[in-house]
Amino acid sequence: MKHNIRLILSDIDGTILPYGSRVVSERTRAAMHAAQAAGIHVGPASGRGFSYIPVSFDGDEACCATCLATNGMQVYLDGVLLCERLLPRESLVRMAHMLKDVPHTGLLCFEDGVPLLVEGTVADLEQSFKMYARTCRKVDSVPAHDIEKANVFVNGDMAKTQAVFDLLCARMEGVGFNIPMAGFLNVTPVGWSKASGIDVLCDALGIGIDQVVVFGDGGNDVEMLEHVPNSVAVADSAPEAARAAHWHIGRCEDESVAEVIESLAAGEWPFA
Repeated sequence: MKHNIRLILSDIDGTILPYGSRVVSERTRAAMHAAQAAGIHVGPASGRGFSYIPVSFDGDEACCATCLATNGMQVYLDGVLLCERLLPRESLVRMAHMLKDVPHTGLLCFEDGVPLLVEGTVADLEQSFKMYARTCRKVDSVPAHDIEKANVFVNGDMAKTQAVFDLLCARMEGVGFNIPMAGFLNVTPVGWSKASGIDVLCDALGIGIDQVVVFGDGGNDVEMLEHVPNSVAVADSAPEAARAAHWHIGRCEDESVAEVIESLAAGEWPFA
């Protein structure tokens, strides 16, 4: 069977970037360039805002010129923004008010790539996402416009994170949530996910969903792993991500995604 793959997208953290590492490996970047040379669009599909993505590729912007940022809320093709979805301010104002009564939680809203600490403490954020704790700016309220990216953080384990997720889902309208890792929740427009962003790219490229390969490991990857027939989970993925994926490969730390991309770039089919 001929597999005419034209688009490859990968989650970053825990999929091509080991936790604790600053940048993806040289091999991963070289594999992405090889895929591009073979006529395949390739890039990240991340929960990070677009301005936070190039640093993970050591400034190699060619590796992220095509990408899904902010869980598909920002869709780029060859460096051009195709689609952007924003979060309604009124929903985030209600969320911040509700989180005041939930100990050791908080809300981040992003403006021009800067994390604004709307609710909660830097100490609790430090336990959830150190990079944002180092760069955040404390503000008194949600900015007076719709928001490009927002996250709820929880100083606690997965059980506490799930409890906050359940509370928000039960009480909040106008937005949705997913859990990429313990201590951290993504806020999304209702019904929008990385899968939605993939459809935008497929439409722009004039390709079918069967011409896409995606890689992931976390709860915020589930929708895209379920949506794309050729979906791949790395070893040690969250159980729900592993269940959603069609194919399974080795660990992020062993550059398993780079190995698959190399094969696809060479016109080979790496899956049994």
